[in-house]
Amino acid sequence: MTNTPRFIHLRVHTEHSLLEGAVPVKKLVKLVAEAKMPAVAVTDTNNMFAALEFSVTAKDAGVQPIVGCQVSVAYDPAAQGEKLRLPAPVVLLAQDDAGYMNLMKLNSCLYIDKGGQLNQVTLDELERYSAGLICLTGGAEGPVGKLLQGGQAAKARALMERLAAIYGDRLYVELQRHPGEGGRLTEAEAATERGFVEMAYEMRLPLVATNDVYFPKAGMFEAHDALICIAEKAYVDQSQPRRRLTPQHYFKTEAEMCALFADLPEALENSVEIARRCAFAAYKRKPILPKFADDEVQELRRQANAGLAARLAIIPHAVTVEDYQARLDFELGIIEKMGFPGYFLIVSDFIKWAKDHGIPVGPGRGSGAGSLVAYALTITDLDPLRYALLFERFLNPERVSMPDFDIDFCMDRREEVIQYVQDRYGRDKVGQIITFGALLSKAAVRDVGRVLQMPFGQVDRLSKMIPLEGVKPVSITKALADEPRLREAAKEEVVGRMLGYAEQIEGLYRNASTHAAGVVIGDRPLDELVPLYQDPASDMPATQFNMKWVEAAGLVKFDFLGLKTLTVIQNALDLLALRGVTLDISLIPLDDKPTYELYAAAKTVAVFQVESSGMMDALRRMKPTCIEDIVALVALYRPGPMENIPVYCEVKNGLRELESIHPTIDHILAETQGIIVYQEQVMQIAQVMGGYSLGGADLLRRAMGKKIAEEMAKERPKFIEGAKVTHGIDAKKAGEVFDLLEKFANYGFNKSHAAAYAVVSYQTAYLKANYPVEFMAAVMNCDIHLTDKLAVYKREVDKLGIKTVAPCVNRSLATFTVVDGQVVYALGALKNVGVEAMKLIVEARGGKTFATLFDLARRVDLKRVGKRPLEMLARAGAFDMLDPNRARVFEGLDGLVAYSAAVHEAKASNQVSLFGEAGTDIPEPRIASRDDWLPVERLGHEHQAVGFYLSGHPLDDYMAPLKRRNVMTLTELTAKAERGPLVAKLAGSVSSRQERKSAKGNRFAFVQLSDPTGLYEVTVFSDTLEAAREHLEPGKNVVLTVEANLEGDTLKLLCRGAQPIDQVAAEGGASALRIHLNKAEAAASVAALFARVEGRNKAQITICVPDDQGREIDLTLPQPYPITPQIKGAIKAMAGVVLVEEL
Repeated sequence: MTNTPRFIHLRVHTEHSLLEGAVPVKKLVKLVAEAKMPAVAVTDTNNMFAALEFSVTAKDAGVQPIVGCQVSVAYDPAAQGEKLRLPAPVVLLAQDDAGYMNLMKLNSCLYIDKGGQLNQVTLDELERYSAGLICLTGGAEGPVGKLLQGGQAAKARALMERLAAIYGDRLYVELQRHPGEGGRLTEAEAATERGFVEMAYEMRLPLVATNDVYFPKAGMFEAHDALICIAEKAYVDQSQPRRRLTPQHYFKTEAEMCALFADLPEALENSVEIARRCAFAAYKRKPILPKFADDEVQELRRQANAGLAARLAIIPHAVTVEDYQARLDFELGIIEKMGFPGYFLIVSDFIKWAKDHGIPVGPGRGSGAGSLVAYALTITDLDPLRYALLFERFLNPERVSMPDFDIDFCMDRREEVIQYVQDRYGRDKVGQIITFGALLSKAAVRDVGRVLQMPFGQVDRLSKMIPLEGVKPVSITKALADEPRLREAAKEEVVGRMLGYAEQIEGLYRNASTHAAGVVIGDRPLDELVPLYQDPASDMPATQFNMKWVEAAGLVKFDFLGLKTLTVIQNALDLLALRGVTLDISLIPLDDKPTYELYAAAKTVAVFQVESSGMMDALRRMKPTCIEDIVALVALYRPGPMENIPVYCEVKNGLRELESIHPTIDHILAETQGIIVYQEQVMQIAQVMGGYSLGGADLLRRAMGKKIAEEMAKERPKFIEGAKVTHGIDAKKAGEVFDLLEKFANYGFNKSHAAAYAVVSYQTAYLKANYPVEFMAAVMNCDIHLTDKLAVYKREVDKLGIKTVAPCVNRSLATFTVVDGQVVYALGALKNVGVEAMKLIVEARGGKTFATLFDLARRVDLKRVGKRPLEMLARAGAFDMLDPNRARVFEGLDGLVAYSAAVHEAKASNQVSLFGEAGTDIPEPRIASRDDWLPVERLGHEHQAVGFYLSGHPLDDYMAPLKRRNVMTLTELTAKAERGPLVAKLAGSVSSRQERKSAKGNRFAFVQLSDPTGLYEVTVFSDTLEAAREHLEPGKNVVLTVEANLEGDTLKLLCRGAQPIDQVAAEGGASALRIHLNKAEAAASVAALFARVEGRNKAQITICVPDDQGREIDLTLPQPYPITPQIKGAIKAMAGVVLVEEL
């Protein structure tokens, strides 16, 4: 160290002290450099999240990093019956490798297998992992300080002696001074400083001065106080006790600290001494993997050659066997040269295990699908030569970087594969990867608004003023610059204060969680390489370094992704197997005509990658005829490249001539209709025209994609010269091609990924085209708890002409299944029911259906099922086979549950009656008789249980009279809108209304409705909303006047008026009604109903009664009567009525 420093900061909290520290690592290093301090320590609270990032960043800036941690210690365990004592912090600093290792071990003690207990270490653990660590006693809030504050001087001294015994000359008595007004120390500091100094002198322990740094500058105190309140769910101005720091907890200069501790110069000098003693810095490592075999090179060659031979025995050959072998040898040579045989073997091993255990694995993902070695090892299921995929896009011999296979597994069984990896390599050598959630601008505004106790509505409006950039909100600074409404609002004092605080804390880390897919595998216990963390909800540890820094620490990431579509495919195959159809999805033909007809017709609801309205529109234009079309569409359908979809479609369908860029590369672009679509095409053009190697072409592609001007300046003349030497192409044309490559390198998509996902898309399309019933049941199973999606799938099932069996305790399973070509609705799909509860009913049913409600109550413990799920079953009609009167069943559930509980309690106590089985002598309760719900009421209850209308729709009885008044269905309106915008009448049952305020303060609304043909949304502006609001309440049926316009595949509807549906339906009433009965006795009841009806729009009534031979006899009532949809509904609900016809 030069210029002999007088003070070094040894206690600093970066943003990795979650919702506590507010000093980003880069900001800290900059502060240290500006202060001309040679070193600094990072001591985040109970974690080492920043250890490697800080070490590398500091060293790169010429600052000596000191790696430390503020550790919570259980210093004085409570005796039995005493109140639990919270742990208190000490500061530990790594002197050397041994100290760093022990710091990592202590971090494991803080988190691993805590089972929800406090994150703390014991004194015994401090002792066990003390080597190589310097300990600061923690100041006034440390364990010794806490005892001094409590007047327990003897205990404090005993604890100090214990720490001295553990650390010897590596223990320092820590003093802090954070003076407030008048220079007074905090209450805790004032109560402990004298005791600390006396103890240090008496025990000959060195003192050290620290400043507990939480924020960079004194001016950030108030914003930081708000941050503390966010963490503690407190309010800034609350009178109740809460954690409070002082304005002095900022990064002070050397001069400020020297002035503060002028009376204790040795405490300052010791901070520098400690920095000299801590010569260690965390460092990067080369990739570390467990050893898979004694000779990994030979093992990889053996497995790859055997695997290729097995593949070639069953697949159509894209090239000669010799070409396959040459490609395999080429790839093996590069893999061996780069030192990655072990990586390939490890990935292949767990994928083979998954496949051997029936766990679906995706055909590939990302650039790894371009490897023939991966295909031979069954890592991927895509022949890279069949799709002209490039190995160099995955592993470039001219740019050494770790290979990275992203593996898709069945969503439901992904955890089993990870469990296998843990068992195979050791649980202590396998872990997940931590991720940090940042406090973005919108969340910062909401959080700060809450702790300042601003009205929720006001904070919500302010948050919504912050625009999005992609999926992330822009910064508060940018929002204030771009959004006049926010600038205007900020003029109000409390809003300005809130935005000022939020601006200072946005970007800080808010929480830690685990990466959705990343898993690391080490060759030794992970806590010998990185500190560990454990999410309380997980039984698997995670690294404390995030993905970037865990790889820098030498650990290799393996991505275990869960893909729902693989679960759908497997579920469909399982359903097919139940009816004796065995299908190997990896061997289906890629030229199936019904599949391409489905694509061309855009009937792709639930088909992977192509179910959005935009994709459907592209499919109609494209009319795919081969798998290459699907690969291209997956790659093209993104912002930028999608501009080329019309050209692709027109060239493909003969509506436009294919434009040649240059004859030497036309063959490369032939499959994409002359358009550069893939990154691999950029590489191939650079190879063929510019004379690059494929490795060099990949480097060119990367430089182009990143728009590195300096690199481009070097590459352009190289490409032009290569084109001249290789093909004699003039500089002007070569330059044009280079410019074209530069443009498309940024847009181009990874063909390997597109091909792999196109295959998965094709597999789902094939299943839907050829086995639609099983496919749709499988799709619904995977979204069994998502009512909105189930509604979409149910409509698709109807469109496909597939019948749906209503939920039934005697026919349904807990999940969706297929019987006789029909989808049987799942009991577990009902709202507030749950699959597990429904399994109790299905398991009790076994192979014998329930005879009565009481039989069900005796065989199923209904108390375990729960009252709410049983109510939903009754509302949905799941008990109809046992008692068709849903209202009676619903009202009788309490008695039924009590009866079931009594029977099962008797069984549990093994009370055997004189007549046999336990509980059979308990009398069945009487279920009171009552009228059933009217049809419209039944539908309402069904909607509550199912989430949408399953057996009918509230508008069913209105459709005939509405048709006579020229009211359209949604399906009819959509078809007409394809020919251009129009104004029409549309009926609907209102499900929800959301009102908003425009920028000018006018109210408008989005209203969701449905009719028997589908769901739709209308926008209602203020002028219409005022008059129509009463008709647009949820649950009401209404006829709307709408302006309809089709934008792409989306129907946009603007409401211009609303009328009560009964008023419109009455104007279109029937002229005659025929009522068909199955028994003559019902005729009198039906006729009596009309005697009580009043109203206009009368119709002639004919009652059709069966005679003794089963023939119908027409009885026409002597006078016409009023007819409304409600009357029709009431007639349909009457006993003996078979059919009601309008004429």
